[in-house]
Amino acid sequence: MNSMTLLKRMNPRYAAVIAFALCAPLALTAQQAAATDQAPGCWPAGEYTAPTTPPVLPVAAFATGGRGAAAPVHKPDPRECLKAGLNDAGEAAENMELVTTLHQPEGMFDPNPSPTGRSLDYANSDLAFGKSGKLAIQGNFHGLIFYNLNDPAHPKLQTIVSCPGGQGDVSIWGNLAFMSVESYGRLDCAQPPPRPVVARAPGAARGPRVAPPPDPARMYGVRIFDISNPLKPLQVADVQTCRGSHTHTLVTSPKDKENLYIYVSGTAGVRSAQEMSGCDNGGPDDPHTSSYGIDVIKVPLSHPDKAAVVNHAYIFADANTGVIDSISGRAQGSGEPMARATVGCHDITAYPWLGLAGGACAGNGILLDISDPVHPKRLDDMADPAFSFWHSATFNNDGSKVLFSDEWGGGTQPRCRPEDPPNWGGDAIFDIVGTGAERHLKFQGYYKMPAWQTDVENCVAHNGALIPVPGRDIMSQAFYQGGATVFDFTDGKHAQEIAYFDRGPIAADHMVIGGYWSVYWYNGYLYGSEIARGFDVFQLKPSEYLSQNEIDAAKTARWEGSGMPGDMNVQDQGHYYWPSSFVVARAYIDQLVRDKSLTSDRADALNAAMKAVEDAPAGQRREAAAKVDALASELTKQAATAPPLDANRLKGAAENMTKAAAK
Repeated sequence: MNSMTLLKRMNPRYAAVIAFALCAPLALTAQQAAATDQAPGCWPAGEYTAPTTPPVLPVAAFATGGRGAAAPVHKPDPRECLKAGLNDAGEAAENMELVTTLHQPEGMFDPNPSPTGRSLDYANSDLAFGKSGKLAIQGNFHGLIFYNLNDPAHPKLQTIVSCPGGQGDVSIWGNLAFMSVESYGRLDCAQPPPRPVVARAPGAARGPRVAPPPDPARMYGVRIFDISNPLKPLQVADVQTCRGSHTHTLVTSPKDKENLYIYVSGTAGVRSAQEMSGCDNGGPDDPHTSSYGIDVIKVPLSHPDKAAVVNHAYIFADANTGVIDSISGRAQGSGEPMARATVGCHDITAYPWLGLAGGACAGNGILLDISDPVHPKRLDDMADPAFSFWHSATFNNDGSKVLFSDEWGGGTQPRCRPEDPPNWGGDAIFDIVGTGAERHLKFQGYYKMPAWQTDVENCVAHNGALIPVPGRDIMSQAFYQGGATVFDFTDGKHAQEIAYFDRGPIAADHMVIGGYWSVYWYNGYLYGSEIARGFDVFQLKPSEYLSQNEIDAAKTARWEGSGMPGDMNVQDQGHYYWPSSFVVARAYIDQLVRDKSLTSDRADALNAAMKAVEDAPAGQRREAAAKVDALASELTKQAATAPPLDANRLKGAAENMTKAAAK
């Protein structure tokens, strides 16, 4: 009996430990590694069947530490043990390809990097898109980077705005850009003064952080820029808030076309009332406290310079008692209630099309009614013992699901190692059930990038967004140095990876913070903001999981509710729709064949009929279109008795066939 057969027959709890001991003989030599993108000391792909359960956790942990999700079956993966390097690391990809990579521009990288690799002073952060598809703005802890997307596959550096003040979360609305400021920002975008140093006796415990002295030039909130000329952005307003802005979310109301609203998620301490009047560091018994909620900014679109805070919304308050600290999280692993109530949100994703928002609020995921954007109301909240820190939210396109991510380790720790639980540090998928004020969340399943990473790669779920394939829920997501992953969560109980891209660690012998902050679909390409390396452009490739028709259909998608035409702000999520076309019909047909709900012969007949319309001379088009209509009618009849997902695809194919044939 060989060692791998023995492992398969053993209790996985013990087999896992032995498997790691067996790994050493399979390790690549330096000479073998040099011929691949893998690092010395790693097992060759295909030679090592990894255990299905992490060795440091008891098997029972998956039932008590989460919601009972089973550990995914692991497989050897080309992403594992890639060789290290800043701009020459090993790379691995499946079903997507790197089209272009742009390294950090001059002035936006640290000329004297920290030897520990822990500094984020010049780290890239989130992305926003606008100017009718011609502009991408990349946030950075040192400011903003503007890229021209006239050639979307080959962006060009346009300009840089030096403006330190935290991670620089960014959004675009027409000719306006918005930037979060939370950490020692200055009104004039100047370099902030050194932070106060607290002297203490040798060996003494570290005390609480000391707030800086009151400073009238300090900026702590949301900056607003006029980007009418992207080559010369002009700061037009600074909206000060009491807890700063770690992230922000643009929110609109169909009843109010004159104003834009911003939900501000501040995670820093409350500034002093001496620095900003009205700031109150009181506890939950203080009716004027600046904690336990979010700030709402109103931006008059005709006069953005008059933007101001119009409400501090206590979204954690009990609707019946008024107690403002009414919800709390669960301790990761044990599920015990957290001693401290939830006091603020890390990020909020608004979905104006449905009047909903998903709040990722440290210990809790919450569902909000934002039909009145100034006064959001909590509909439901969730806590999960598999989650450490609720980080961000994404709705599926029809608003029947919402996915929350968990930033276990804060984004700077390795959390994708073999010993790390597969349902920690990933995503939790919920159905949204009920109507109106009775809408609530129902847990479905977990997803986490499935490849193992090393001790020197910060890895955990981070920012992602939908890829608009009609008939499916597909999302791209950043996992820091775990790379970019694309997965299907149409079945929320069984999310499945369908594409990925990854690089090796930045350094082989110590942690250097890097990897993807965000990976977003925009106008047919995936754009990745790489924390330490720059800006990447990807393209999806057809595979058994995703057809060329589905990719082409996604490229036809349009969206509404995310800004002016062409604007894309992922946290102000737009609703996708697809102009009627044969390619959209073919995408639905491919899905039906893949799920064995339509035979290949019948699909061939449908595709041939559509092709006949496309190729028909003008005088013969009507006859060809009539055949398409007849076949579409058969699909509609089949939909009447089909399961819901198949029925939607059958009706989608039929509708697109009929409308496209009539053009």
